[in-house]
Amino acid sequence: MSYSLANLKAKLTRQLAAYIPAAELSQQALPLVPEISLLLIEQSYPQSQLTQEQVQRIMNYPAYWSFCWGSGQALARYLLDNCALVAGKRVLDFGCGSGVAGIAAVMAGASEVVACDIDEDAILASQANAQINGVSMMYSGDFFADQQHYDVILVADVLYDRENLPLLDAFLTRADQVLVADSRVKDFSVPGYCHIGHQRATTVPDLAESEAFSHINLYLGNSA
Repeated sequence: MSYSLANLKAKLTRQLAAYIPAAELSQQALPLVPEISLLLIEQSYPQSQLTQEQVQRIMNYPAYWSFCWGSGQALARYLLDNCALVAGKRVLDFGCGSGVAGIAAVMAGASEVVACDIDEDAILASQANAQINGVSMMYSGDFFADQQHYDVILVADVLYDRENLPLLDAFLTRADQVLVADSRVKDFSVPGYCHIGHQRATTVPDLAESEAFSHINLYLGNSA
């Protein structure tokens, strides 16, 4: 179903308010990728006013889509600076969150982009952000529901849980290339992948995370 930007923002605001009372969403340009603006939680959201019960509810439902994480920004920047990687190709943005990497892939000339996330609200957020940036994407809630093959799979901020590391092998069976942006895995050594770059980026809005998490490494996997 297709929703207007106003309807998408209203739906997402209601969902966010159920977990973070008084939180608001606004359109924000990204410091590292000013070409892209996203609908994100306001920096002034009332962190200090949250009760322990509310904090627990947020932990049980982390609204990843309401932030643009550092690795997502770094991946988007890399795509816009290296358009040949995705130009004319079929691309999947795995764990898309806000949709920032997929949006950048469209801007870089991808022929088709599928934004994929198990969180229904992330899909809604990606739809809203695609409208804001004047791009079109397709959407999927289950990467494993089919065996479609892609030219490139984009992976940003997915390896915060080391149990997700085996996904890197799965991606190489479904795509010719896999582009990964990550700040969490310090001993990244996965067959088929090589380090291709480094970028510094922080979450928007700023979560005052450890400085170590602002150092993003980029890896390229090749299935051949």
